[in-house]
Amino acid sequence: MESTTHIAVIGLGYVGLPLAVGLAGHFRVTGFDLDRARVGELAKGRDRTGEIDAARLQASALAVSADPAAIAGADIFVVTVPTPIDDANRPDLRAVVAASGTVGSAIKKGGIVVLESTVYPGVTEDIVGPAVAAASGLVCGRDFHLGYSPERINPGDREHTVERITKVVAGQTPEIAAKLGAMYGAINGGNVFLARDIRTAEAAKVIENAQRDINIAFINEVTMIFNKMGLSAHDVLAAARTKWNFLPFAPGLVGGHCISVDPYYLAEAAVRLKHHPEIILAGRRINDSMAGYCAAEIGREIVRPPTGSARILVLGIAFKENVPDLRNTKVVDMANELRTRGFAVDIHDPVVDPQEALHEYGVTLVGRPDGARYDAVVAAVAHREFAELDLAALSAEGAVLFDIKGLWRGKPMPPGRRYRTL
Repeated sequence: MESTTHIAVIGLGYVGLPLAVGLAGHFRVTGFDLDRARVGELAKGRDRTGEIDAARLQASALAVSADPAAIAGADIFVVTVPTPIDDANRPDLRAVVAASGTVGSAIKKGGIVVLESTVYPGVTEDIVGPAVAAASGLVCGRDFHLGYSPERINPGDREHTVERITKVVAGQTPEIAAKLGAMYGAINGGNVFLARDIRTAEAAKVIENAQRDINIAFINEVTMIFNKMGLSAHDVLAAARTKWNFLPFAPGLVGGHCISVDPYYLAEAAVRLKHHPEIILAGRRINDSMAGYCAAEIGREIVRPPTGSARILVLGIAFKENVPDLRNTKVVDMANELRTRGFAVDIHDPVVDPQEALHEYGVTLVGRPDGARYDAVVAAVAHREFAELDLAALSAEGAVLFDIKGLWRGKPMPPGRRYRTL
């Protein structure tokens, strides 16, 4: 790999941008995204996802563009576009197919196409390869080659960045795998695992998130059982975690672009092989039910005022703590369920862009609600800002402080308020 190698990164979101910035320290890199507003912000040194700080972005040699001409003739194309599910929980590969067409229009003979998006085994070779070939007129495996390297970005995680993790890499041939290994190894000190083949690497990625989903589902189910026993799951888990090999998962809402989505990709592959994936889908059913379960538990705890409906403040709408990402957040589902039960619900999140919340979910976030008096305050997301809130100023006498995340465990509660956690 020469420093003059031209790498095009397709998609500049949570995955693509950190990768592009990392690669730009060693190679000529052009980041491409269809969102012109996003590209404009990045050109000015602003990353709305918060993954790359302004100083590092401004110092980077990365070029960004919304013009496909900017990536024409690149040597390597890395595709990092979303792979969501549709309303029937089936894989939606439209972004992958569209990106493959864009690459096909830009690729030259000798080019390499690497998919990083999470997919089921076979997508790179059976869908990406033919789509690139159709758009380019080139022959896959002869004129251009394929690779796969699953993304492992964890939004908001400053420890397990792309420069500090093992990168799984696979290529259509051993030579392509070695070349991609050198590319990724340039940014993480050579910490690369060469998978046996592309389908093996695709399978490894999809089970990583399915495994987490199943583990969380187990904790969510035992949480429901413990609650019927009058036990707090957080108290039980605090004791259980003292065992050296107990896995430290916690109960809660499971959203986001990975854990709540990727198991359905594995399930789809299983169904195509006429295998019914019982454990995978059982975990999904349990985790998808948690929004309704939490709404029911919150509703049971609220003492309704003599007149009017009870008012509830939900803290957080992002899918996880300390990040602005609200893709597939289940907080909205919980809030909607509370509204169907007759409660008035406000949502406050100082981390999320209010315009994005309005655009994606039709939710108008409330500003800092100091001085309001809610009948229930719900800690749905463990943002740092929520740990030190003045709960007395937020809640009415007799209100319930419902702590889904265990954020306020062990802290003194204001007089006249009732504390409840899962």
